Amino acid sequence: MAHTAVIAGVGPGLGESLARKFVDEGCRVGLFARSTDYLEELATDLGDDAVAVPTDITDPEAVEAGFREVRDAFGPVDILVNHASGGSWKGVRDVSPDEFERAWRVSAYGALLCTREAVDDMLAEDGGTVVFTGATSAVRGRGGALGFSAAKFAVRGMAESLARELGPDGVHVAHVVIDGQIEPPAVRESQPDREGAEFLDPDAIADSYWHLVTQDRSAWTLELDLRPHVEEF
Repeated sequence: MAHTAVIAGVGPGLGESLARKFVDEGCRVGLFARSTDYLEELATDLGDDAVAVPTDITDPEAVEAGFREVRDAFGPVDILVNHASGGSWKGVRDVSPDEFERAWRVSAYGALLCTREAVDDMLAEDGGTVVFTGATSAVRGRGGALGFSAAKFAVRGMAESLARELGPDGVHVAHVVIDGQIEPPAVRESQPDREGAEFLDPDAIADSYWHLVTQDRSAWTLELDLRPHVEEF
């Protein structure tokens, strides 16, 4: 049976790599983001198994409408990647309450809205997979990034709670710690033969996400920690 996936938070880099990987593996994919032109170009490039769904994931009505569009195109959703992040790169004396709340709304509140929509499909069918994209700041708060760190801690807590709540019903929930800088698209384009491991390759990360989807239920991963190779830790 073909999978139907929603990737919430698609942009150049890891979001696009996830979309390409899932389509290559036979999934039909709904692409969520606010960047209408970029999404439509990517969906056109990916072909009939992808649909661009411009969506503000912090808006409950927009999320509901987005999932309805994906279901109408491809059927019930059984894979969700909560990939959107809200960045507030300021310390406590500089960050405004609105900036702090915005970081939380994109990362945590948006993930809640998307998960609530997807889980109903998964529970009605034969289970599914929910993957949360985390960061080093989810396990070790970053100085000068109060909003981002707090939001990522919230996402990690959501993943751990949901795994215990939904696992018995066949829904695999996993949290991925991206411990390092993802290779920017500009670097890949300008230095295609570059050697070195200072960046995480987004295509390699996407392979790891797909592995989470295909894991046997007897050995599910709750948290996956990914980092580039270094000589010493």
